[in-house]
Amino acid sequence: MVHLITGNTGAGKTTYAYQLKKSTNGVVFSIDQWNSTLFLMDKKPEDGLEWFLERIERAEKMIMNLVKQLEKTSTDSILDLGFSKLAHRDKFRNFAQSNGFEITIHFLDIPRDIRLKRVLERNEEQGDTFEFEVKKEDFDFMEDWFEKPTVEELAGGITIQE
Repeated sequence: MVHLITGNTGAGKTTYAYQLKKSTNGVVFSIDQWNSTLFLMDKKPEDGLEWFLERIERAEKMIMNLVKQLEKTSTDSILDLGFSKLAHRDKFRNFAQSNGFEITIHFLDIPRDIRLKRVLERNEEQGDTFEFEVKKEDFDFMEDWFEKPTVEELAGGITIQE
């Protein structure tokens, strides 16, 4: 089973992914952790969104290869990759379908005010799910960047609300 975790910034995707791991005994792939470990130390101030997207694309190729290996052992893959855009979600749905993998979308539909509070607290506390600071302007950018899943996308999926 492949689990796609989606929701806007601060929705609790990583926390949810690790909770799901406990109930499925799956493996979590968190793109924030990959970015923090592999790429952020090389980022220059002038590097923008395209710089990140290129590196995410490379990381996802490796993640897809690992998902294929996990599926052969009947181990769930929990993908905490943001999935902010419909095209990104479709990419992984098509990947799963073309490989015969079962897939479930999990949408964390959390109000903006709760998410912003969580982000600011995470920046301050730097706890278990902290990988890098999310500035207010980055949070605001993601508000417009994120494409909420459609009713059709969510058919058979799980929606979490607070």
